[in-house]
Amino acid sequence: MGRAAVTLRAALPQDLEALLELWADVLRRATPAEQAADLLSVIQSAAASDNQRLLVAEYDGEVAGAVHLSLTSISPLNLEPVVHALSPHVLPDYRRRGVGAALMEAAVAFAEERGVAYVATAATSSSRDSNRFFARLAMGPLAVLRVAPTHTVRQRLNMLRPARSRVAQSSNRHIDKVLAARRVRRGDRVSS
Repeated sequence: MGRAAVTLRAALPQDLEALLELWADVLRRATPAEQAADLLSVIQSAAASDNQRLLVAEYDGEVAGAVHLSLTSISPLNLEPVVHALSPHVLPDYRRRGVGAALMEAAVAFAEERGVAYVATAATSSSRDSNRFFARLAMGPLAVLRVAPTHTVRQRLNMLRPARSRVAQSSNRHIDKVLAARRVRRGDRVSS
């Protein structure tokens, strides 16, 4: 029996439900209605832009995966052009059937069309299969993106601050003692 072909096409508003299921783990924490509104906005933005594509992969006519492609720079400081292949996800029932390869092939074609030398992607650190897949495509880590809630970072910074203050205070006390000793010596020299 032959292998079914994977086809790619631009995402449409009617793909919303399938994309919500596919990207449930990467969407912002919000109500289902807010997530749907966010994703609909992404679909519309990609459709209206020359520098973005939101592609859906179909396998035997069923949505099997998707990827968001964006022409941007490596970072706001490194202006080297790059195509970001964001959230290339494949539904579990369609893994190991060429869907992921088709999504990344689309990213490479998008980069080639625009004369861009680099393709970048990201995978969650816990996704062993995804990270292995990208490593097989010669994609190595460039940076580690670390994320934490703002209030947690504030708490940790506040925990660090007292330790720094103690060091600064003991250092200041030491300097104060040295300066006081010098003043005393100077006073003794002046009065002699």
